[in-house]
Amino acid sequence: MVSSNDSIHSAKLSIESGGENVGKIQTSGDNNEYVVIGNTKYLRHELMQAFGGSLNPGLSPPPKHNFANPGPLGLSAFALTTFVLSMYNAQAMGITTPNVVVGLTFFYGGIVQLFAGLWEMMVGNTFGATALSSYGGFWLAFGAIHIESFGIVAAYADNEDQLPSAIGFFLVGWAIFTFMLTLCTLKSTVAFCALFSFLTMTFVLLAAGEFTGKVAVARAGGVFGVITAFLGFYNAFAGVANKTNSYFVPHSIQLTRT
Repeated sequence: MVSSNDSIHSAKLSIESGGENVGKIQTSGDNNEYVVIGNTKYLRHELMQAFGGSLNPGLSPPPKHNFANPGPLGLSAFALTTFVLSMYNAQAMGITTPNVVVGLTFFYGGIVQLFAGLWEMMVGNTFGATALSSYGGFWLAFGAIHIESFGIVAAYADNEDQLPSAIGFFLVGWAIFTFMLTLCTLKSTVAFCALFSFLTMTFVLLAAGEFTGKVAVARAGGVFGVITAFLGFYNAFAGVANKTNSYFVPHSIQLTRT
């Protein structure tokens, strides 16, 4: 609790801690060395900063559990699947058939990423659970489009001209969702925010390519997707690498100071 002698300053930050929605963070002490979240007072250095490697976009207390960090697993599944699909979208090496990515969309980008999202929920990371579980669902849905037994493409057999627009709407919906998540990363790190920013543009360009039928636009979406994949790999590496296991430890550049 904060004593009446503490000078309290309100910081306009939205945060969720311990299942309790908090409208603002308060700081106290002579040098604002204390942060008050809800009814609990923490030393500033004890709190987790916004960090892509932990898929945490805001200031929060460290989770009290003995689980490993599921963020790098989910980010790796997302990045690898995105890389392979985006190389196809960019038509690298002249490849125009995407079916090699179907296995990844189901087993790695889909199922593994979905599990990582559920584990994020267990450790109390709402953002990570929402992002990873949702994109796991995206990859499963995308893979289903390319499986004949699902009958999705066959349903447009009599109206083939409608299929590109239908896929376009599918991608627009994911662009809207990703933009929403991007807004939640504006107070995090450069690499973390860049990941979701480039992913948003990837969905927008791929949707535009479907609506317009212009190959150049779709290929641009593929290029943005490749960049997104490498940003995903970087954030995953940032969550795994530390001074005890690697000579190379990524340095996080904060977009804002809290």
